[in-house]
Amino acid sequence: MARPPRQRAGAWAPLLLLLLGGPAACAASPADDGAGPGGRGPRGRARGAAGADEAVPRHDSSYGTFAGEFYDLRYLSEEENSQRIKKKNFSSEKLLLDFLTIICSHRPGYPFPTAPPVDPFAKIKVDDCGKTKGCFRYGKPGCNAETCDYFLSYRMIGADVEFELSADTDGWVAVGFSSDRKMGGDDVMACVHDDNGRVRIQHFYNVGQWAKEIQRNPARDEEGVFENNRVTCRFKRPVNVPRDETIVDLHLSWYYLFAWGPAIQGSITRHDIDSPPTSERVVSIYKYEDIFMPSAAYQTFSSPFCLLLIVALTFYLLMGTP
Repeated sequence: MARPPRQRAGAWAPLLLLLLGGPAACAASPADDGAGPGGRGPRGRARGAAGADEAVPRHDSSYGTFAGEFYDLRYLSEEENSQRIKKKNFSSEKLLLDFLTIICSHRPGYPFPTAPPVDPFAKIKVDDCGKTKGCFRYGKPGCNAETCDYFLSYRMIGADVEFELSADTDGWVAVGFSSDRKMGGDDVMACVHDDNGRVRIQHFYNVGQWAKEIQRNPARDEEGVFENNRVTCRFKRPVNVPRDETIVDLHLSWYYLFAWGPAIQGSITRHDIDSPPTSERVVSIYKYEDIFMPSAAYQTFSSPFCLLLIVALTFYLLMGTP
């Protein structure tokens, strides 16, 4: 009798995976024909059935059928196995693919987890400035939250105040609440762009000209983004907070200090301009105004020297030359 060709070692890889899958993988599927209380014989026939010698159709997409295929390969004679292999001509790779397909399609909860969707940052609406929220703009006349050198808005939402900040920087943008218009002894909220691309909301307290980070952070519902070389953020802060030297009650009126500048490895450094803008008067969160402050590039004709020069030139032209 001629010896059948030897099977490759790789042909047993799917069988090993099947065995690792546990006994549940080899159990007869309810979908298999003839699978009942009596169980199945080695050829997929019901034990003790009258038609035991007749071929029993099998379900092609069940664990039992697949296990039965391996069972036949193991226990049939070498000649039968050889004929079976020649007739069906299947490879170990195909068996492995079929096995993995069955596993993926039958096991409950098998699909891989996916990351939760991230809501995009909603753009700041400047049309609401002076109506449903207060705004401060610093920069070119007519600028908005995406073009101003600095932008801030505030509005009441229940027991919170929602702040929106944006500045032309890749580092940080902040607002300070002060009893005067000078830096020192101020409660500061800053949005900081770190090296990982995230924008974090941090709480600081100005000690003289130095900003000290405070671990107690009143901000909540924080969100921020760094796009088009701008740091933009939105957060809420309670109106009333427990008495603390580093945190002020926003129901009182304060001067607002506006600042922005670079950051190194997520740590803020000195602001971009030597004399950052401030509000001209104290700000009440219950009063919504739309205030524009021209940046230095647009303040040329508002300086005292230029105004005096314009007055002198006008007087000279009106009087005429002798």
